[in-house]
Parts: sequence; C-alpha cells; structure tokens
Amino acid sequence: MPHRFVALSALLFATSLLGAQPAPDRRIQAVMDRPEFKHATWGMEFYDLDAKRPIVGVNAERLFTPGSTTKLLTMGTALEVLGAEHRFRTPVYRTGRLRNGVLDGDLVLVASGDPNVSGRARSDGSYAFIDKDHSYGGAPLPTDPLATLRLLAAQVAATGIRAITGQVIVDASLFAEADRELGTRVMLSPMVVNDNVIDIVLTPGARAGDPVTVSVSPKTGYLSVQARVTTGDSAAPARLTSQEDSTNVDHRVLVVTGTIPRGEAVNARWAVASPRRAGEILFSEVLNEAGVRVIPRLGARVINVAALRALYADSLMVAEHVSLPLVAEATVLLKTSQNLHASNFPLLLGALPASLRAGKNGFDLAHDWLQREGLDLDGAMQGDGAGGDAMFAPAFMTRYLAVVAAKPWGPAFARALPVLGTDGTLATIQVGSAGAGKVFAKTGTFSKYDPLNRRMLVTAKGIAGYFTSKSGKRIAFAIYVNNLSVSTGDPAIVAGQALGEIASLAWERIR
Repeated sequence: MPHRFVALSALLFATSLLGAQPAPDRRIQAVMDRPEFKHATWGMEFYDLDAKRPIVGVNAERLFTPGSTTKLLTMGTALEVLGAEHRFRTPVYRTGRLRNGVLDGDLVLVASGDPNVSGRARSDGSYAFIDKDHSYGGAPLPTDPLATLRLLAAQVAATGIRAITGQVIVDASLFAEADRELGTRVMLSPMVVNDNVIDIVLTPGARAGDPVTVSVSPKTGYLSVQARVTTGDSAAPARLTSQEDSTNVDHRVLVVTGTIPRGEAVNARWAVASPRRAGEILFSEVLNEAGVRVIPRLGARVINVAALRALYADSLMVAEHVSLPLVAEATVLLKTSQNLHASNFPLLLGALPASLRAGKNGFDLAHDWLQREGLDLDGAMQGDGAGGDAMFAPAFMTRYLAVVAAKPWGPAFARALPVLGTDGTLATIQVGSAGAGKVFAKTGTFSKYDPLNRRMLVTAKGIAGYFTSKSGKRIAFAIYVNNLSVSTGDPAIVAGQALGEIASLAWERIR
C-alpha cells in the first residue's frame, strides 16, 4: 500500500509538471514585479507557431479585460466571413426619367457600410492613416475628406443630369443608426463619411494671449463653428469647452471656448449627430459644386424604404463607388484602433442576407467560425466590436492568432498591425528597444476614473500579435495587465511601456 501511494503521488506530480505553465524569463518577471504593479493582475502567453506549443505562460487560461485587442477578432471575423477581396459597393440611383438634363425624381445614395467614404484611398491600393487617428483628436489627413462623394457627384453629372425635381436621399437602412460607440462617442451607421466626424483644428499663436486659428474640415452648411479660443502658456494643458445648439437638425452651431498651449495644433473634432442626415447634406453640396442643382431630403419627408428598394435596378444606377479590397481596411482599423469601423462590423455582418435568413447576428457568425476552428470559446466573451465589452484568456488569443496566421490573408493581417516603436498605436512604445520594428501587435486600453483617490484606474491594458524572435522562432503572443493605478503619472503610459518592454524582451530572449 505505501508503494502504491508513492507511485500514485509521483504520477500526479509528473502530470502537474506536464500541465504547468512555462515560467517567464527572469527579466520579464522583474517587469511584472515592479512596485507599481503590486495590485495589478498579469496574464500572458507566448506560443510557438511552428511547434504548436506555449513557450511562456502566466495565468494563461484566466479571463482578462482586453481593451481594443478585441479588434483582432472583429477584423479577422470580417475577413473570414466577407473575404479578403470583398469590396463595398455604394451606388446612387435615380427614381425617375431624365429629360433635357432634368431628373423628374430623386437621387438615392444607398449606404453600404463602407467605412472609408473619405479621403483615405491612395493610388497604390492602400488606405492612408495617421498614428493618432483624428477620431481620437489627432490630426486629420491632408486630403479632401469628401473625395469619395465628389467622385460620385462627377459620375452623376457625367450622365447628363443637371437638376432634379426631387431631393437627395441617403438610404441608411442596412442596419439601424442608433447608438454611439463607447470610445470616441461617434454615431454608428452604415453611412460613414470622414469617419462621421467634422475636424475642427485649432492652431495656437506664437505667444500666450494670441488668438487661435480655426480650420473646419469638411466645410459644410451642416455645421457652423464659433471659436473663442486663445493661446496659453506652453506648459499649461488645453482647456476647451464646447456647447452645441441642436435645435435645428439641418444646421448645427458649435461654440468652442477656452485656451490651448503654444505648440502643436489641437483637433476638437465634432461627431455628427446623424450620419444619414449629414450624408444627405454633404452629398447635395458636392453635387451642386459639380453642376447638378439639388436639395437634400426635406426634414419632414418620411422615406418609404421598401418603395425605394423596388427602384434599385442597374438601368437606374447613375453612379457607384467601389472600395479597395477589405484587407486594405485592416491597416486603418488595426494601426489606429479605429473604434467606429470596428463597432460597425458586427452590425454589418448581421445585416448580410444570409445572416437575416438564418436569424443570426455578427457575433453568431464569429462564434460559428471560431468553433469550426476548434478554439476553446470558454476562454472568450465578446459583446461589441471595439473592445468595450469583452474578455479573453491569453491562451485563447494566441490560439486565435495561430488560426489567423494560417489563413491566406494572415500575412497581410500581420502587416496591418502596429509595429513596436514605429507606427500606429505603438509608435511611442519602446522606441529604440531591441524589439522595436520587429514586434507586430494590436494594443488595447480601458480606463475609468477612481473618485476615492482622484486618479485613473487602468482596468485593462493589452498587447497581442506576432514576432519572429531573434533566434528565429515564429511567435504569437498576448499580454494583459488589469487594474493598475499609479500615484504619479499616467497609468496607461506606464502599463503600455511595460507591455512593450516585455514583448521586446521576449523577442530578444526566447530560444
């Protein structure tokens, strides 16, 4: 009996060792053990894509709040369901006959959910981006945000239409235009022009007290901006207050007051109240500039969508915009962590004809795909596209990334990720480190204010992606730290640099 007990104990001990998580390198552990992380919780896994096994694990099976690393699943699901070469088609139809240049009817733009009705498209077949997206207050692109609408207007004019007796209508019925996404508070809609924001760039003067120069883009009758902003000392933070007069749905007035410091310009961008209505007004304005006399849909006019859809025939189509392939969108969504684009995708997938027939939403499609791939869905929870309502285990995320790496579109997906110390949301993380330029990963942040201590609590900071280590191993990884606060400084920056440092150390030291 004692011998059997010893043998059984040895077997259990050996089994526990086989199931144990491989411990992190001592230098990685030293980052996790820093005093500022005393009350935080860490989780991570580094997974060898070729050997198909984890190399490092810490709490790898526990659920963590992932922030915007959720967008990895959102973008991957869209590519899998729609296809990497999918192109959004945004048509414009006429609803009546054309006589002597006059259309006896309406012009209807049918919103397709294309996230890039903007000035992002480049001639090389890619979409442009700026590391800090304008939706987060970064600089707008130095291009015309109405470029796509202008191309559609030119096509309409080329058909010979010079005026219409009806109105310009945007059919945004693909999915409901209702909520604002959680991160940037931009309205969700299948109609997306300039990411559904109007950029208000405030450029400070040379000296404190100087007036501020105001630039609005796109310029439109939909929004008037009155700015009473002055230049402050370079050491002082920006202090801006915005008040909106929303009594007229077709003409909003935004009053911006306060100070901004000397130095860089500030983008006090405004999220449009109704993307559909903004689309009708903006498209009408560019049509008039193209020589087509039109007015936008009158506010009192109720649209019969079913009646309009009956008129959507090729013979009545007067313009169409075809987007770049969907895989090009991955660069915008992942590099800049574009919240609106990510939040729209589950709604768009749920609006597909096959989804409607099957009674499935976008998350059902994601579940079906991930289940077919054999992933352990007990290690995942997702309730939105951007990351405001999700939880993932590091082990689930690395296995998911392994699935993506094996897809035909996997290499393009990896290239679309921010690069450590180089671009996107990783542009300022671990610049000059050993792994800078070699780690490709999506970041995530989720914070809330702690009134008790009058400081921010980072409930989630994450980084997940790929690298080929210095020793030549192809690695998928996910690192999360939850619930961090610091006595001084910005906890999001502290956490972000620490995550980047761990990723760089792993690139350098994994054998």
